[in-house]
This record gives sequence, structure tokens and C-alpha cells, in this order.
Amino acid sequence: TEVSGILWKPQTVAKLAQRAEIEWVGISCGIMDQLISACGVAGHVHIIDCRNLKMQPVKLPEGVRIIILDTKTRRGLIDTLYNERHSQCLKAAGILGKSVLRDVNLTELEAQSSNLTPLLYLRARHVISENIRVQQAAEAIISNDLKFLGQLMQESHISLRDNFEVSNSTLDTMVECALSAPGCLGARMTGAGFGGCAVAIVKKEQERDFINIVRNCYRKISGLDPEIISCIPSDGVTRLAPIS
Repeated sequence: TEVSGILWKPQTVAKLAQRAEIEWVGISCGIMDQLISACGVAGHVHIIDCRNLKMQPVKLPEGVRIIILDTKTRRGLIDTLYNERHSQCLKAAGILGKSVLRDVNLTELEAQSSNLTPLLYLRARHVISENIRVQQAAEAIISNDLKFLGQLMQESHISLRDNFEVSNSTLDTMVECALSAPGCLGARMTGAGFGGCAVAIVKKEQERDFINIVRNCYRKISGLDPEIISCIPSDGVTRLAPIS
């Protein structure tokens, strides 16, 4: 924008970035990462409606930290079953008479479950229940119900592990270590799965103890030395101040 003079349109740029990943890289990805990178608001998490790209910022309560827990395991999404999950979700939606699973509720899913294979039922149940958890998590943050927020994160991880089957042993170990550490309100794997990172919500005053205990726990079980990063949400892409 600064060099070209082209007006900065964050949602447009996010869609272009998603298109590049789908058409050039070959991953049937969503748009969450691209949107939050372009449109993030400091100190807030966001509800993203991927149909119309509307974003609702929700202020993160004071006194908590988001902790990124890097398992030090990597994945190649093209080599994994990521695209297969996308295809399975579309197939399940079609059988249920919809174009996408967001238009199916749990009652409809259960009523038509006999039309789905057991595998497609699990994939659909994860997506539909996860959409519900996102809405409940926003309400929990707004009402400062951090206990319920943590419960939702744990339920999310279990569904990602058992219904969507995108977790692995190192991610499960990291989440278990996090949940056993002081100050942890909730933890789950994050990203596309099959390796990578988990995320935890932790009480600020117990952050240091949490990090030390999780590092030792994970190292002891996995033999790997994790990278643990404490952070708070920041603004999306912005103009950098000139170096003086």
C-alpha cells in the first residue's frame, strides 16, 4: 500500500491469500489465518463468519494469557489427510441436503445419521458441534466465565482428536501436560493438526509456573524440547513506524 498507493482492503487481501493457498499450494484451506492476520484487533479474539467474512471482536478478559505450545513436530499438509477432511465434510453435507455443514444442526444430523457412514457422521458431528462451541466460547468470554471457556476448549480438543481425527500423540501429550499445570483454564490443539502447536488459556499470575511445569512434563514424556510462547492478541497488519 505504501509503495503502490493502492488502497488497503484487508478482507480483499485475505481472500487473495486464501486463493493462492488453494490454487497454487494445493491446500483446501479456510480463511481464518488470513483474516486474523489482516484484521486483528489488539486485546481481542474474533468470531469469524466465513460465509460473509464479518468479524466480531470480543475483548479478552484481563488477567489471562494465551500460551502457544509448540510440540516441535512438523507436518506437510499436502502429505496429510487435510484435503481429505475437506472432501469428507462436503460429502456429508451433500447427503444431509445442504451445501455446507454449517447449515445443519445437531438435531438434523441425528435424524439423518443412518444415511451417513460412521466416518462421515463423525466428521459432520465435529464441524457442527464446533460451530456451537465457538458461539458458546464468545459468550463465556463476554460474561467472564473462564471455567466454561476452558471446558469448551477441552471438549474441542476431544472432538478434534476423536471425531475429526487430526490430532496426534505429541499434541495429545502437550494438551495433557497443559491441563495438569497450575493456572491452566483450558487447552486444545490448534491449526490444521497432525503436529504443530497447541494453545492454552492461563491465569497471568501463574504463567511462569505453568510454563516450567509444561516444559518439563512434555520433555519427560516425548523427549522433545518444546517452544512455549506467552502472548496477547495484537493488531493485524499495520504500517510500521519509520526507523529513526
